[in-house]
Amino acid sequence: MITKIYQLETLTCPSCSAKIQGMLKKTDGVKESEVLFNSSKVKVTFDETKIESETIKGKINKLGFDVLSEK
Repeated sequence: MITKIYQLETLTCPSCSAKIQGMLKKTDGVKESEVLFNSSKVKVTFDETKIESETIKGKINKLGFDVLSEK
């Protein structure tokens, strides 16, 4: 398991956070996720043998949120 923190563009509403959280819960390989609305960050713990970081970033982008960086 690996944990990454993705910095997003500013999240404008709590429903945006819920949208991202809901998508991540349904994503195979993601063990835990937390969307930090106030700081516009998404913390994801995932199994790197099942899903890659680039795939997670792509899924977030498809929802309409730009990932600015990752740690």
